[in-house]
Amino acid sequence: MFDLWLFRKPALDGASVAAFALPASAFSILLYLTLYLQTILGLSPLQAGLRFLPMTVAMLIASAVAGELTERVPVRLLLGSGLALVGAGLMLMRGLTASSGWSDLLVGFIVSGIGVGMVNPGLASAAIGVVTPEHSGMASGINSTFRQVGIATGIAALGAIFSLKLSSTLAHKLAGTAAQTHAGQLAHAVASGGAASVIHAAPAAQRAQAATAIRAAFAGSLNDILLVAAIVAFVAAGLALALVGQSNFVTSPAAAATPAAA
Repeated sequence: MFDLWLFRKPALDGASVAAFALPASAFSILLYLTLYLQTILGLSPLQAGLRFLPMTVAMLIASAVAGELTERVPVRLLLGSGLALVGAGLMLMRGLTASSGWSDLLVGFIVSGIGVGMVNPGLASAAIGVVTPEHSGMASGINSTFRQVGIATGIAALGAIFSLKLSSTLAHKLAGTAAQTHAGQLAHAVASGGAASVIHAAPAAQRAQAATAIRAAFAGSLNDILLVAAIVAFVAAGLALALVGQSNFVTSPAAAATPAAA
């Protein structure tokens, strides 16, 4: 059975917050970044995937380094600083405009990738290391559940904010045109990956204007959800630093991380 008394351990609470916030911020935003790369910048799926390689490489390197540091550095510092870097990386991706390209995201990709890599080993050790061995399976399950809930909640919440912002921005940019009354439908089509279809459906004389309006609206909406995701990461960083104390560990962080990674 699930033991609710485990949540009386502040360190487990802090680890659970981090387990929720990491996918809710760093991973959920990837869906909308992929849409941006493919539907707005016109990249193929392969080209878009290659653009994420710097983030992936940074994540792998940082994860290996952080795994070696779990015995020497307090886990709360790995969690807190990692989530703070995730937030900083997301903030560095902001400022997109109608004329932005994928390279404007590059520094943010690398910084957030380092942050994710720092958090993952600490999450494994914090979730299991603060409980007795007989509760380790339950603690691991809690950690996994919070991760799943985090990404589901993040995608839904960011998607709602994104759609509302996109609709209102398109309505403003299309003011005075025949398409203004269909701004909501256009926003839904664009958010679903149909930007190219919307542009081609516009009268030939208005396609350039429609393309610019859609690029600007998409970029502005993406800027907004990048800010929201960054705030989630920063708040979680503060809570992890405050709640996850080294004195709460029943087993050493390195020993706790080993079975979780197996």
